[in-house]
Amino acid sequence: MRKLTTFIALAVISFTNIGCDRFLDIQPEGKVIPTTVEDYRQVLTSAYSKYPAHRSLSALRTDEVDIDENTSDFISYREIAMWKDSNMDQATTEFPWVSFYSVVFYLNQIINEGSKTMKDSPEKQQILAEAYALRAYTYFDMVNLYGKPYNSATASTDRGVPITLDIDLEQVLKPSTVQEVYNQIHTDIAKAEGMMIEEKEPTGIHYRFSKVALMAFQARTALYEGDWNKALNYSEQALAIKGDLSDLNTAKTAPNHYASVESIMALDNAFNSSVQNLSLASSELLSKYNTANDKRFGLYFEKNGSKYKIIKGGSTDFRVSFRTAELYFIQSEALVKLNRLTEAKEALLKVAKNRYTTDGYVSVQNQINPMGASEFMDFILNERFREFALEGHRWFDLRRTNQKKITHKVSGKEYILQQNDPRYTIEYPMSAKKNNPNLN
Repeated sequence: MRKLTTFIALAVISFTNIGCDRFLDIQPEGKVIPTTVEDYRQVLTSAYSKYPAHRSLSALRTDEVDIDENTSDFISYREIAMWKDSNMDQATTEFPWVSFYSVVFYLNQIINEGSKTMKDSPEKQQILAEAYALRAYTYFDMVNLYGKPYNSATASTDRGVPITLDIDLEQVLKPSTVQEVYNQIHTDIAKAEGMMIEEKEPTGIHYRFSKVALMAFQARTALYEGDWNKALNYSEQALAIKGDLSDLNTAKTAPNHYASVESIMALDNAFNSSVQNLSLASSELLSKYNTANDKRFGLYFEKNGSKYKIIKGGSTDFRVSFRTAELYFIQSEALVKLNRLTEAKEALLKVAKNRYTTDGYVSVQNQINPMGASEFMDFILNERFREFALEGHRWFDLRRTNQKKITHKVSGKEYILQQNDPRYTIEYPMSAKKNNPNLN
């Protein structure tokens, strides 16, 4: 029987391409098994380097972009914009599956074997902490792509993704429930929290997890679960360590730049060059900005004929996983849900002050002051749309909120994602289903 784990086994081969060619899970002639903290740091760096650019692909399913059909890569991405997950053209780029599990494979090796062979030291603790954190992050992203949005009433029966914690290539994996996946995420986060040493990583290597990045991840996880007290608690803890915001009245780069004062963790290639090259800002996205007063507009978009190209990405300089603005948004949303409306508005205004001109900020203040909870919640979601455009948040935000109707036009034909459409949950890739009957 061909198994999902066949793909994981193939991942071992790729060690030779990413700087860890000395290391395999077995010891053939001329190879060595990693044993030291230096060895396992290299293995962990490989895991980070292989993290897939799934957020770029998810943008094509949202209301953020239109596809430029005059590009050479159009054929590779058009069916994603059509929400066609079944019977795809062979030229269509699949959402990653093997890449996620190959990352998990490396992390399982670090956790299961590195914990035994590395000598006790602060470096060992940090490496293990990051491995647990990155494994949790991997499963979090996977369950939010391939599982239904978290719903406490149904999570224990909703299908999630397979969980593997071993490096046994003969195991036959079956999907776990959404709740089981979240339980594993929390277990791994707790292990990471108990071992993490580095409070913040310096710019340049902050693709790695740290204490503040882990808190930001915990805040996001609680937000998606609707655990408002924990979302508030973790966002406030993280902001106590790093609360800087980039003032776009003076800044020359977008706040998602890896060197921005807001950057907490810069791992994800959230809008890669391949997707950027065929994407145009949608009219719906552009209509959300006050172009006269919103300083984000000029940093995010560039006029190209009658359309706007998106310049907020397209290179490794714009890798972003967590930044401080998201924490203020989580704080604000949690406070609304906890009936602390005045505080919720104050939290969001801290971001707005750094995003709008002086006149624009006064206008935003006047706009939200009379709002009740429901109206302000709508404002938060629209402001998230503006703030985090093309950073990989939109598809997940749509899934966890109203799952709105979206219309895309591709090759002269309209395609519609209906409100609450089942396609808000992406199907397991055909290649994965073909090699593991448990996924059908």
